[in-house]
Amino acid sequence: MQRTANKLSADLSGWLLSAPIALVLAVFLLAPIAMIVIVSFWGATEYSIYPDFQFENYEFLLGSSVTYRVFLNTFKYAAATWAITLVVGFIVAYFLAFHVRSLKWQVALFLLCTIPFWTSNIIRMISWIPFLGRNGLANSLLLSTGVVDEPVEWLLFSDFSVILAFVHLYTLFMIVPIFNTMIRIDKSLIEAAVDAGASGLQTVWHVVIPLAKPGIMIGTIFVVTLVMGDFITVRFMSGSQSANMGRMIQNDIGLLQYPSASATAVILLVTVLLVIGILLRFVDIRSEL
Repeated sequence: MQRTANKLSADLSGWLLSAPIALVLAVFLLAPIAMIVIVSFWGATEYSIYPDFQFENYEFLLGSSVTYRVFLNTFKYAAATWAITLVVGFIVAYFLAFHVRSLKWQVALFLLCTIPFWTSNIIRMISWIPFLGRNGLANSLLLSTGVVDEPVEWLLFSDFSVILAFVHLYTLFMIVPIFNTMIRIDKSLIEAAVDAGASGLQTVWHVVIPLAKPGIMIGTIFVVTLVMGDFITVRFMSGSQSANMGRMIQNDIGLLQYPSASATAVILLVTVLLVIGILLRFVDIRSEL
């Protein structure tokens, strides 16, 4: 009887301790999402929005070829940014974790990587425009060295500039979790692989990458979700010539079509959750959280 009472008391204490964070999540996360879902079923005219329960917004979105093209564009940006940030993030994290022996230098170099992130995302993104423009520094360098005979047009307001800006903005989100995982790898495992005759590439492939998978997966989730929800980068760096799902939502909000924007947001949210669910099946990241 006493053991049962102690168990109930422990359970009650656990519920009371978790109640504040549960309340915060309910008010600031679940309630807004629930409201977006509700509004996505409402109707709208050119002049008003009226509460209703209809599937017209979803039927229009899922029945339009534009939606699927924008979806493909969104996945294209996410995939390209993920691949580049993964390579860059892995190389930087590997260098910091295994080639910089001093903890002081590790911290200093890691902070050096974060310096660009001390400024606004918009400022860092817009700073590429004068560099990549027709008369920008990149074209001036290419012309002066004789690489090209005339300015390169696709450097700015193109998919290239969009992906470049994404990589610049979100690479740190890949570096941090990978570095956090690599720094925990026992260095004796690397030495054992080398003593067993493994080359550097074999050691990375068979030892480092399997042990760094949780960090890689966390970085992947960060980068993919951020890119898929971004809209301002696509707008500025493509010169409004391209779009993703975030841009569609922004356009609907600008036209005061909140039900349509909500439906697009719900579809995007479901897509992102499916992507995260698929990624989580490949590795257990709970050990890193």
